[in-house]
Amino acid sequence: MKTAGNAHARFMRRAIELGRISGLVKKTGGPFGAVVVKNGRIVGEGSNRVLSTRDPSAHGEIVAIREACRRLRTHDLSGCILYTSAECCGMCYSASFWARINRIYYGATHADALRYGDFDDTPLEKQLRRRSTQRRPRCIPLLREEALAVWKKFHSMPDRAWY
Repeated sequence: MKTAGNAHARFMRRAIELGRISGLVKKTGGPFGAVVVKNGRIVGEGSNRVLSTRDPSAHGEIVAIREACRRLRTHDLSGCILYTSAECCGMCYSASFWARINRIYYGATHADALRYGDFDDTPLEKQLRRRSTQRRPRCIPLLREEALAVWKKFHSMPDRAWY
């Protein structure tokens, strides 16, 4: 009989294997892999494809979340678990948050990724702690009233999209 611990280990091993393939075999990006699981089955898989797609957002977690959303035909991954070969960067954690993923299991830590791969999230984390107008790249407010006109109309629509 399989226990929950065995299932967690199996899903994590799959995420690690996807990272191994992307980083060491196919060299599509760093050694990052991820799987999204719902009700005990994998609904999305991803590996780092930053280099092969020339897309800085093509992290393993993002690829797995996109596949899970496509397969489940929803943006809401409530009830899903993310297994990732390394602790999420800010972008991947944010995507998991907005997708409403319930739990994230990770293998390597941020410190491990820095030590063994030169992947350093510290500069991003420092920028996010700054006020938006003090960040690099600079964030500069522009045409707020015009943007707000759209937002106000959106807010008043009874049939608007709900997240």
